[in-house]
Amino acid sequence: MNRRYRKTIIAGNWKMNKTASETKKFAEELKALLPKAKWCDIVVCVPSVDIAAAIKGFKDARVSVGAQNVFYEKNGAYTGEVSADMLKDLGVKYVIVGHSERRQYFCETDQTVNKKVHAVLNAGMNPIICVGESLEQRELGITMELIALQVKSALAGVPAEKLRKCVIAYEPIWAIGTGKTATAEQAAEVCTSIRTTVRHLYGARIARSITIQYGGSMKPGNAAELLAQPDIDGGLIGGASLKPADFVEIINAANQD
Repeated sequence: MNRRYRKTIIAGNWKMNKTASETKKFAEELKALLPKAKWCDIVVCVPSVDIAAAIKGFKDARVSVGAQNVFYEKNGAYTGEVSADMLKDLGVKYVIVGHSERRQYFCETDQTVNKKVHAVLNAGMNPIICVGESLEQRELGITMELIALQVKSALAGVPAEKLRKCVIAYEPIWAIGTGKTATAEQAAEVCTSIRTTVRHLYGARIARSITIQYGGSMKPGNAAELLAQPDIDGGLIGGASLKPADFVEIINAANQD
């Protein structure tokens, strides 16, 4: 982390978990555990049906509510989809874009991810842009090239003045929900490479200011070591974000001096 130049953001990704009633209970439990000192921004990305309950549950806490997906069109005959303006109107601040599960199960591509990034930014929200490689791609030695392509594709056409609202989350696909975690050195190497890619696109000053998270089985036991890396500015937390006590432990790790 480098708080001098950029935000530290701990974001939970609940995936398809918790009902609205469970969201209300979670908010009450989390608020009771949150530390008073606040060095990092806290975000909880909930299923769309839980957004209203989360907004209400966290209205008196310094916790932002995020969405897990968005459609890139403003409105129209797109049954089942949710637009950026709809999310914005509910009070959503962050939107996860391009998660590997969306790419795998719903055929999202680098091109649709780019459209969604623009939709989120145009609505005045912050996209959390997910990038990552499979185990096969890592073993082939193409991790850095693949991640650079994903970053460049996601940011295509994004002006420099809007880049500060973007968050990039590195999630090695082989570590998501598997219990496996990239070593701190592996994670730091890729996050540094991401910042280098942004520097080549936008210059050193802007690259220095962008928040880069690590995701992929970050948990209380490894959070401090991962967050101690200079180019890792937070985490996109899956399973551990579903348990208030575990989530707060990671938040506390991000509050380390």
